Amino acid sequence: QVRLVETGGGLVQAGGSLRLSCAASGRTFTMFPMGWFRQTPGKEREFVAAISWNGGNRAYGNPVKGRFTIDRDNAKNTVYLQMNSLKPEDTAVYYCAADLSVDIQSTPIKSDEYHYWGQGTQVIVSC
Repeated sequence: QVRLVETGGGLVQAGGSLRLSCAASGRTFTMFPMGWFRQTPGKEREFVAAISWNGGNRAYGNPVKGRFTIDRDNAKNTVYLQMNSLKPEDTAVYYCAADLSVDIQSTPIKSDEYHYWGQGTQVIVSC
């Protein structure tokens, strides 16, 4: 079992920055890829970013490339999402997820590839 807890969401003006954190517990955090997704009401969950087990591989969704950075600190069992140059369209509930598959170098971009999810943290970007 893996428990994921996201923090760091909030209200920010367009052009500002936020850093989300996702703390993992329950299993060996270092052995699986992690991802961030976001969702707004009435829409499907959207891929934001993913990172392999040791940070050697990263992937980003097109809307956030060049503005968001995913990173992880395995000593702290935490994955981060640094969000810069935020836009109103980034407003969403942000979820972190863990992929317990054997391909620890992967950076899955589909939500159904992930096995555990956090409860989400709300990000609101005002104009």
